[in-house]
Amino acid sequence: MWREKLEEIIREEAKYGEKLNEGAKENEIQLLIDKLRAELNFTLPEEYIDTLKIVNGLEYNGFILYGIDEELLEREFEQSINGLIDNNLVWYDNEWEHSYLFLGDSSISWYVYDMERKMYYELDKPSGNEIKTFDKLEELLDTMLSDALL
Repeated sequence: MWREKLEEIIREEAKYGEKLNEGAKENEIQLLIDKLRAELNFTLPEEYIDTLKIVNGLEYNGFILYGIDEELLEREFEQSINGLIDNNLVWYDNEWEHSYLFLGDSSISWYVYDMERKMYYELDKPSGNEIKTFDKLEELLDTMLSDALL
């Protein structure tokens, strides 16, 4: 379902002459994987890697899906990219946040992956309380993009 919502966003952006970022290249993804492991000791979930191959970051209607940090890219993209590593370093102010890999955010939520529990969550900003739980990234993206299209 989230891909249909992504297509709707693509059509909306096209009305204004805008384009979404295309997917990342394998070597760009590998650079992200290596740097994420080195700097934050995290492993990217396969579902997120698959998403990066479709769209490398997204910002629409106040909702942001993080992409590959720009210094790891070989080329420029249509939209500016909110880098996954850079944003995780910003959100790691509190100790409780270290169990999460932050994948995106909005004005009222963080979208995260819990490495220990292998689950995805929507967290309240700024309390960090869990709002919704998702078994798969696909479910989280569907909720996130549905909210962005409202």
